[in-house]
Amino acid sequence: MASEGPVTDQATRTVRAVRRTTSKGLTTAVHRSKALSKAGLLERMFTLAFSGLVYPQIWEDPVVDMEALALKPDDHVVAIASGSCNVLSYLTADPAKISAIDLNGAHIALGKLKLAALARMTRHDTFLRFFGQAQSRDNIAFYDREIAPHLDATSRAYWEGRGLDGRRRIGMFAGNVYRFGLLGRFIGAGHLLGRALGCDPRKMLEARDLAEQRALFERHLAPVFDKPLVRWLIRQPASLYGLGIPPAQYKALAADGADGIRGALYDRLERLACGFDLKANYFARQAFGRGYEPAEDAALPPYLQRAHFEKVRARAARVSYHQRAITAFLAEQPAESCDAYVLLDAQDWMNDADLTALWTQITRTSRPSARVIFRTAADERLLPGRVPAEILEQWRYEEDKSRALNARDRSAIYGGFHLYVRPEAVA
Repeated sequence: MASEGPVTDQATRTVRAVRRTTSKGLTTAVHRSKALSKAGLLERMFTLAFSGLVYPQIWEDPVVDMEALALKPDDHVVAIASGSCNVLSYLTADPAKISAIDLNGAHIALGKLKLAALARMTRHDTFLRFFGQAQSRDNIAFYDREIAPHLDATSRAYWEGRGLDGRRRIGMFAGNVYRFGLLGRFIGAGHLLGRALGCDPRKMLEARDLAEQRALFERHLAPVFDKPLVRWLIRQPASLYGLGIPPAQYKALAADGADGIRGALYDRLERLACGFDLKANYFARQAFGRGYEPAEDAALPPYLQRAHFEKVRARAARVSYHQRAITAFLAEQPAESCDAYVLLDAQDWMNDADLTALWTQITRTSRPSARVIFRTAADERLLPGRVPAEILEQWRYEEDKSRALNARDRSAIYGGFHLYVRPEAVA
């Protein structure tokens, strides 16, 4: 069924402009080497891979985020958007304003689709069917009838544009959107490879407790790391582009452990499979089952939980989306206008000059008691020695709390979680 009101030529041109903006932003963020060098070719391959939809689901635990940020009713949150699961989940903590930033135009379109849906949906079941189960033709009918006429022109042009298969992108919500995007396809390829090698990730979902999770991991997942093909594949930086890991971050991950990249990936997968109860870890359910278990709130991101639906819906207008680099966005904000900053793992991509520029703007725009959180691929302190001391001295690193929160992060993919706090009075 085609939506009423065709996508205009102007909107299509706007989408192309957004894609150019995405490409330009990623080029600035990722390219460090000459184009014809090996490193330069890898960087440009990553930029191409990252230019479309990457994360239908963000891979950071919002429960950990909210505990670290301790959001208050008058807080202005500045957060990298990614798949918007966390941005919308922060609404459950009742901040005054959330500015969602992303270089990737597809992520902006996904976030705006969620906001438009919240404005038109009055029942949690409808919202969960669309963004939780995400595999019903009824979703497409609802989009055409209720959402499309109220969606901004650029986002509508994206969702009604056609992918390489000739189908409208909105059709992903009739075929399980979590199987799409760079991450979804990466997980799907991992399942195919695992089964071909005799290691079926879906077997993890049969576990009834942590002891069975451990036994199933040892039987169905651990052996894959000893396969020669897998050992070769993970030595290729491009093999991890599906996780959104650029070449610079790959190097940090490979250095995070005695056994190189194999050891780092083994440890992350072991923690995801064995470190948390699978019944309450939606990251593990996505990794091993390629979808959510919608019957239980605990097995869903906070924004999809029935208990939070009315709050998220009532507060959705507090979220605004901006396709910008976060440093450029902050440079346009007034001094002392922001309270919480969510940087995801973006700093792993940055050189020293980029880090200094970012923290200069964070420091300028931060109010007393502001909080900054971010993750790193490796278990390391990222900023000391790279950001000038006169900037970092205005912040307090909460090392013990950072390590405790990292241990509780159900996404299990990162080596470190980091919390910086701006004291109310700087000496």
